[in-house]
Amino acid sequence: MGYLYAIGVFSAIVGILSVLLVLAEYFLVNYGQCQVTINDQKELSVTGGCTLLSALYENKIFIPSACGGQATCGFCKVTVLNGGGPFLPTEAEFVGRAERREGVRLACQVKVKEDIQIKVPPEYLDVQEFSAEVLSTRDVTPDIKELRFGLIEPKEIEFRPGQYIQIKAPDPDGGFVFRAYSIASATYDKNIVELNVRIVPGGIGSTYLHNLKVGDKVTFTGPFGEFELNEDENCEIICVGGGCGMAPMRAIIRSIYEKNPNRKCWLFFGCRGSDDIFYLDDYQEMEKKYPGFHVVYGLSDMKEGDVWDGEKGFIHLSVDKYLDDEEKPRQAFLCGPPPMIAAVMDVLEDKGLDEEDIFYDKF
Repeated sequence: MGYLYAIGVFSAIVGILSVLLVLAEYFLVNYGQCQVTINDQKELSVTGGCTLLSALYENKIFIPSACGGQATCGFCKVTVLNGGGPFLPTEAEFVGRAERREGVRLACQVKVKEDIQIKVPPEYLDVQEFSAEVLSTRDVTPDIKELRFGLIEPKEIEFRPGQYIQIKAPDPDGGFVFRAYSIASATYDKNIVELNVRIVPGGIGSTYLHNLKVGDKVTFTGPFGEFELNEDENCEIICVGGGCGMAPMRAIIRSIYEKNPNRKCWLFFGCRGSDDIFYLDDYQEMEKKYPGFHVVYGLSDMKEGDVWDGEKGFIHLSVDKYLDDEEKPRQAFLCGPPPMIAAVMDVLEDKGLDEEDIFYDKF
């Protein structure tokens, strides 16, 4: 009993000290009002002591962040020009040495304790928060759901094909996290946002989205992303995706043929088995309508009973088989798992594409 009593007393002391430390920081450490200067053009006055990420979000400056400020995604990079304190070990996994020399930091790890001057990509200052309503949901494969949202406020969204949004999803602790999903709708559908979401067991964002019903309200921020489609009609477009990598490909292809029905474009899409095939019928109809459009699906892991007379094997093999080596203006967009991206990159470079003409998202 004496042993248990000692443990109880020790635990109580530790608990009391923890509370006292929190109270001491709250009442005794007063950083006052701090100025956050962004790109030498926007100034925020914030109460010191919070993280830079939370200070920006409270002032409707939305930068990418998918982990709720836990330093596990590495999306919230900003360049700190002045202030911000020392670089932290929690940032080392995501910020390389070259970036550190330039002042790159994770906004979720920087505490606002003094005036700070930062630099962010200019487009971040145009990112908005949207409210929307679920218009429809449907299963397109056993684990991927298509969701369509109608915008409420603002009523329209301007984005480039291939960009993404960040859905605000409730987490189990009663707070919120943001999760990134590529936009699948075309740029001309300015009051609609469509997503393709694969369910991830235990995933906060995908579980939330897969349980939405028609009429439910959602909040998201965006658009984000570096994909930038070459508008030159003589530039051939190559889209390569797998799984949920369909979404940005779909946005790019639909946007292209709304503007220029004669443009040349390839879609290569990798699936595991026949159950994972979706939208193929749509693309085959487009292939008949637009002579410059070509679609190739490949199955890499066929199961007994799968019926398929198309390409077999990993999708980079199909890219190598169908693309010619002719030197001409080309641009490629890739979205899928890292091994797929690496294999396709090698093929495209062998076909003569320059690295700056290849955009990709890994997931």
